[in-house]
Amino acid sequence: MHMRTKKWARPELAVCPYFTDDAERYRGHWRESFDSDQPLYLELGCGKGVSTAAMVYDRRDVNFVVMDITCNVLGDTRRNIAAAFGEEPVSNVMIARYNIEDIRKVFATEDRIERIYINFCNPWTKRPKYAKRRLTHPRQLMQYRDFLVDGGEIWFKTDDISLFTESLPYFKACGFELCYLLNDLHAAGFTPNYISEHEKKFTDLGVPIKFVIFRKMPGEVEIDPVRWVMPGAFAKLRLADECGDETEDGDE
Repeated sequence: MHMRTKKWARPELAVCPYFTDDAERYRGHWRESFDSDQPLYLELGCGKGVSTAAMVYDRRDVNFVVMDITCNVLGDTRRNIAAAFGEEPVSNVMIARYNIEDIRKVFATEDRIERIYINFCNPWTKRPKYAKRRLTHPRQLMQYRDFLVDGGEIWFKTDDISLFTESLPYFKACGFELCYLLNDLHAAGFTPNYISEHEKKFTDLGVPIKFVIFRKMPGEVEIDPVRWVMPGAFAKLRLADECGDETEDGDE
């Protein structure tokens, strides 16, 4: 999905004191960029930041780094956060533009991230070979292990059942322990649940929202995240190749 260019986004972000277009320079020093020494959480693919703004405003006891790949959405993120805080100062969030695929270049062990949010990322379900682009694929999960503290959590939400069920063995293979699972988040009444535009859209259509919490287990994990494949994946890949190539719309 291609988003229209918002000419106002870059100028507004350029003067925002809590935005960075140079995330790599903070590697190993994210905690020092905040006024208060608090738990540090990371949101990957924050989109327009509707739910992000509510979460950041409510959790003043937590510092947040929220990321996405384009200023076109992060401009909305900034506006939503600013609207949530009104006249109050914003001191517990940093907005960062970056390609999450290379996130190891942005965070180090010293950053001690305690929780990661992955909400409604691109499912990449049309071709099995595209699965490696998922934010929940082992290629990504093993990067997160580098800077997520032992016992740190990943909170993952999606409307896509294929992405959800296929992600569960990803986490297990990468040394994450299942702590909590809901096949219908809203029916279960889980709180606090900060609702994004995407979540509201699919909830209004009657699509159950899947939700899971995984905890990072300590110790080394012996896995090649690039070559790792889920059982049965080769058969799916051969079938897909026989059906011809496709492209997949969407952004993360």
